[in-house]
Formats: sequence, C-alpha cells, structure tokens
Amino acid sequence: MTEDVLERERQFHDLWAAAIEVDGINVKDYFEACTAPENRFILQKIGDLRGKSLLDLGCGAGESSVYFSQRGACCVASDYSPGMVDVTLKLAAANGVQLEGKTINAMEIDFPNNTFDLVYAANLLHHLPDADRALQEMHRVVKPGGKVCFWDPLRHNPIINIYRQMATAVRTEDESPLDIRIVDRIQSLFSQTEYDTFWLASLLIFCQFYLIERVDPNQERYWKKIISEQARLEPTYLRLEKLDQLLKKIPLLRRFAWNLAVVATK
Repeated sequence: MTEDVLERERQFHDLWAAAIEVDGINVKDYFEACTAPENRFILQKIGDLRGKSLLDLGCGAGESSVYFSQRGACCVASDYSPGMVDVTLKLAAANGVQLEGKTINAMEIDFPNNTFDLVYAANLLHHLPDADRALQEMHRVVKPGGKVCFWDPLRHNPIINIYRQMATAVRTEDESPLDIRIVDRIQSLFSQTEYDTFWLASLLIFCQFYLIERVDPNQERYWKKIISEQARLEPTYLRLEKLDQLLKKIPLLRRFAWNLAVVATK
C-alpha cells in the first residue's frame, strides 16, 4: 500500500516537473510576498542561515532550496520525485547558487542522526502515507538544538474542502490534509514548539478566483496563483489578514485555517 502511494506521488510530480519553466519562478516571492504568511512566520523564527546545514525535504520546484542557499545555507534539496530534483538544480543554476540535489523518501531519510542544523518541509506531510514516521525521521536527522520547520494544509475548513473536491486534476488522489492535533504529537517529540495557522477570512480570495474571476481550479493551481499575483492581491489580502488576526484570538477558530506552520526545536 505504502509503495503504491509513493509511486503515484512520484509519477504525478515527475509529470508536473516536466511542465515547469524555471524562468517564470520568482524565488523571493515564495518567502517575502504578503501572500506567503507561512514562510514569513518561519523566517522570523529561524534566524541567520549563513553557514547552516539545511535539508529541504520535499523541495518541489526548488523555490525554498534556492532561497535558503541565497541566504548562505548549505542546502540539500531533496524530493521523492527525481523530476522535481532536476527542476530544483535548474532553478539553482538560473539563480547562480550551488546546492546538492538528492532523491529521498521522507519516511526513510538517507542521512545519519544529527546531521542538519535545519530541516524544512513545505506542503509535504499531507502527501505521505505516514506523516508521523516522517516527523520522527526529521527529528532524528536534525542536530540537538536544531530546528524542524514545516507548513502544510489542515483538513477542517469546509470552504477549502469544497475546493479540494473540485481541483482533482492538480492534486493527487492520496493527499490527506493534517488534523490540527498533529501539534500535540510534535510537542511530544521536540523540546520547544511554535506554531500558527493562516488563511481564515483570507480564503475569500479563493472564492474570488472561482466565483468572480472564473478561474478553473483544474487549470490553475490557486496556491501558486496567490504567489504569482501577490502584487495585485495585496490590498485585499492585507485587509483580510487583519481580520484573520482577530479571528485567531478565538481558539476554536484556529483549526479552520487553511494552513498550519510549525517551527520545532530538538
């Protein structure tokens, strides 16, 4: 079963990788755009990256690997999809940085204990048949005092769940968004855990894409569109983000956010 899931994920992401043009990727936006609150949260917590050894687990097209390398990290870009690793290396070359690329199963990380200062994973855990096993592996390969940072979608919001039911062509059949209770598991593994949730009222932007702009969710990935069009969306997003900050003061509502971001210290 696990091998079948991993093979379907690999095939899906290899096919996606074959269609990616690295010239169209603005690496900086994925971490500094107003519509990238998850990564902005993570950057606030991890500090100076110069000279740090960093494993980018599930690197995808390589935006995070290249960004971290530009800021002085010694980065290993890894993915279960060899196609995505190849795209990452092309993106690194296009941006004038060097990094190592490696095909890795996140549930069986091929590195010794206590290897990295930082492990980063974006949108990875919900693709895995055993997210807890991956968390244990991330904990194993990070050094004492090092940090594991990730962000992933949550399963509780009915609006985003409707989107998931519609956007079948741009998602894999085995995806399983996280339960907010995964935070309890992380806290049991690590000595310190900081987290936040993002996109409550701001999910109205997805409604704008679908209901007003008539963007086909199977033709454009909404989670990419919010980054590529961040300048246009900024006034609307910033107003909605202020409302989100108020809504998150109500503990019960935090679980209904789209994404969870975590920075955990070993």
